[in-house]
Amino acid sequence: MTEPAFSRFRPHPWHGLAVGPNAPSLVTAFIEITPFDSIKYEVDKATGYLRVDRPQRGASSPPTLYGFIPRTWCKDRVAALSPGAIRGDGDPLDICVVSERPISRSEVILTARVIGGLRMIDRGEADDKIVAVLSTDAIWGEATELDQIPAALVERLRHYLETYKLVPGSGHQPVVIDAIYGRAHAEAVVLAAMADYDAGFGGEP
Repeated sequence: MTEPAFSRFRPHPWHGLAVGPNAPSLVTAFIEITPFDSIKYEVDKATGYLRVDRPQRGASSPPTLYGFIPRTWCKDRVAALSPGAIRGDGDPLDICVVSERPISRSEVILTARVIGGLRMIDRGEADDKIVAVLSTDAIWGEATELDQIPAALVERLRHYLETYKLVPGSGHQPVVIDAIYGRAHAEAVVLAAMADYDAGFGGEP
């Protein structure tokens, strides 16, 4: 009997995991933080482990799961889709995943269906946030467009992203979200990030 394929060693979550079963519509998401986290965790690019980035400065918590799509990179092609951006932020493409059932663990992988996104510019750098739903979710799993999830949830996500880097009392706002877009443009951003990755790091491992 043929044994199922497996990784003998843990793959790097950015470079060693597949981008998804049917990208750009169905993608893999590596989850860094959950709605229960008051600490901003971020994958360490050298080791692939989660690193403590910073405590959340404000009182709000992320309204969705938050992570990135493996084998994507926000560079020139992503920046070209973001008017006003000087460059891409040099990170893997961020993704926010809606799940009806609470998921309290980070450092997990899941399959997500892309339905839209938020065009965010952080100090001149393109830092798009793709919005997706857990593909197996009993409530939201069949959604294919952003307007099929509650508008209040999208606004809550926008508010969180506009304030999660804001230092209370500073009055300085480093982040601008100038557009909320649907599935077609979100998939174009995913494809651009995949092409940026291939240009910078090469093809399949």
